[in-house]
Amino acid sequence: MKRIALWLLFVTAVVFAQESSQESQQESSPQASGTTLLARNAQLAMSSADYRVTAGDVYTLAYAAGTQSVTYVITVDNSYRVRVSNLGIINAAGRTFQQLKTEVETVVSNNYPLSGAQLVITRPSLFKVSIAGEVNVAQEQTAWALARLSSLLDDNHLLTAYSSIRDITITSSSGQRRTCDLFKAQRDGDLSQDPYLRPGDAIRINRIDRVVTITGSVERPGAYQLLSGENLSDLITRYASGLTPTADPSRVELVRFVDAEADSGDKLYLSKQSISENYPLKHFDAVMVPSIMDLEPVMFVEGAVQENTGQQRLQNSLATAQSNASNRITVQFNQGENYASLLQRNSSWFTAISDTQHAYIIRGEERIPLNINPILYDSNYQSQYFVERNDVLIIPFRQYFVTVAGAVVKPDRYPYIPDRGWDYYVALAGGFVKERNSSDSVEIKDLTGRRMSKTDVITPETTITARTNAGLYYFNQYAPVITTILSIITTSISVTLLIGR
Repeated sequence: MKRIALWLLFVTAVVFAQESSQESQQESSPQASGTTLLARNAQLAMSSADYRVTAGDVYTLAYAAGTQSVTYVITVDNSYRVRVSNLGIINAAGRTFQQLKTEVETVVSNNYPLSGAQLVITRPSLFKVSIAGEVNVAQEQTAWALARLSSLLDDNHLLTAYSSIRDITITSSSGQRRTCDLFKAQRDGDLSQDPYLRPGDAIRINRIDRVVTITGSVERPGAYQLLSGENLSDLITRYASGLTPTADPSRVELVRFVDAEADSGDKLYLSKQSISENYPLKHFDAVMVPSIMDLEPVMFVEGAVQENTGQQRLQNSLATAQSNASNRITVQFNQGENYASLLQRNSSWFTAISDTQHAYIIRGEERIPLNINPILYDSNYQSQYFVERNDVLIIPFRQYFVTVAGAVVKPDRYPYIPDRGWDYYVALAGGFVKERNSSDSVEIKDLTGRRMSKTDVITPETTITARTNAGLYYFNQYAPVITTILSIITTSISVTLLIGR
C-alpha cells in the first residue's frame, strides 16, 4: 500500500509540473517569449548546482502522509521565507535550489518517515534588471537566475562602439557594488567576472578608456581595450598572445591618430627595445608587426599570364585567351631559387595564349631567352638560371592566327590550321591582286621575324606578305605624276624661248 501511494505521489507531481509548464506557455504572448523559454528551462534549473532560489520561483512539493498523498505548491516571495506545508518555515535567502531541496525533503522525512518527499521546480522566476551608461538606450531587461551578464548584453545588442567590456559596474538590490571585466571572463574563463544576474541588479556600462588595434605577425590580431598602465608589451604578449615564429619585432609600425600632426595619422617605427620597454600607447593607436617573409626579394612576371586559384581558373583562362590584355604579377622568392622550381609551383600562371617557348628574362640591360616548356613538363628539369632580385620574366602572347597582308584581295588575320601551306592562307585572303603581284611573289616571316621559304611549315603568328612587284602597276601609279612633271618642263621651255625672241 505504501509503494502504491508513493507511485501515485510521483505521478501527481509530474503531471502538475507539466500542466504548470503548459499554462505558462499559453499565457505567454509574443512579447513575453522569455517566459516560454524559462518555463521550458525548469529542468535546466534543477540540474544546475548554481541555480539560486529566486523570488518568484514556483516549486511543487509532493510526499506521502501515511496513506494519503500530498501535493503542495510553494511560491517564493521577496522575504525568501519558504513554508514547508504545515511542517515549518525555512529561510532560503542566498541558497541554491539544491540546498533548499535537501533541507525541505529532510524536514518532510523527519515528520513522515518513508514519505518519499520530492521538491521540483515548476516555474523558474523571471525578474527585471536595469541597464544604463554607454548603451544604445537605457532600459530594463527581463532575466532569470541562470542568465549571465554577457548573455544579456549580447542577446539584446545593447553596446555601442564606445562601450567598455572591461569596466562594468553592477549594483545589487542591497546596494553592494562590484566591477566586472568581461575580457577576463572570455579569455581566461574567469566566470566570476561574468556573474549570474539577480533581481533588482542595476548594470552600468562605462565608456572605454583606450582601444588599440594590432595586426600582422601575432597569434591573435584584433582590437583590444587596454587597462590603465597596459601598453605595447602587454598588447603583444597578453592580448595578442605573442609573436608568430615569422614575426620581425625589429620593424614594428605604429600609426597614431590621437594628437597626430598629420590628418591621416603619424607613422612611428618601433624596435624590439620598444617592446621590452613597454612603449606607451594612446587611444585608437594601430600597431602592425611585420613578418620576416616580407623581406623576401621579389621578381616580376609580365605578359600572357594570369594570377588566380580555384574554380575561376578555367573561366579566367578562357577570358584571357580571347584578349591581348597583358598582366603583371609580383612574386616573392627564396634566395638561390632556380627558375625551374619557381615556374613548376606556379604553372597556373600560364594560359592557352602563353608563348612559353619564347619567354625571356630581362635582367638589367641583358635579355636572356628561356624556353619554359621543358621546365613545365619535366619535374626533374633544372634550369641553368637562378632567380635574381628585380628580374622581369616576359611571357609573350601566342595567338593561333596567320596574318596575310600586301597584294591580296582581303588582307586580314586568319585562323591557324596545322599542316597547311602558305598558299592556303593566301587563298583565304581571296588570292593575289594580279595587277599588283606577279609570279606569286611572297615574303614569309615567323613569329621571331625569321624569313621562311615557301616550303617551310607555316606556324602560328606567321606573317605572309604578297609583294607588290608588277611593273605595269608601278607605271600606272606614277604615270600621272611623270606626265605632269613633263608638261611643266615643256611649258617652261616654251616660255623661255618666247622671251628670248
